[in-house]
Amino acid sequence: MLAVIRYSVPESQSQDFVKQGHVILDTLTDQPGFQRGRLARSVDEPNLWALVTEWEGAGFYRRALSAARMAMYPLMILMVNEPSAFEDVYLQDRT
Repeated sequence: MLAVIRYSVPESQSQDFVKQGHVILDTLTDQPGFQRGRLARSVDEPNLWALVTEWEGAGFYRRALSAARMAMYPLMILMVNEPSAFEDVYLQDRT
């Protein structure tokens, strides 16, 4: 299961955002079902960021959000309000 949370971050807040993004990822990494995660910045729109994580399933992701809510709280005002959880329909790995 893929989770994508996008953020609109003013340039003046980007350094603090990255630091808090590390805290969020560290918190999520410790949660059951976590597989991998990354903090990414748009190459075309530098104010647009994404916290992308992969999970064993939606239940793990939802419980992890509850566990990480205090770490995520400072950035909530910067979140883009849209669905964030995506179920794999087709997955192709490089072999």
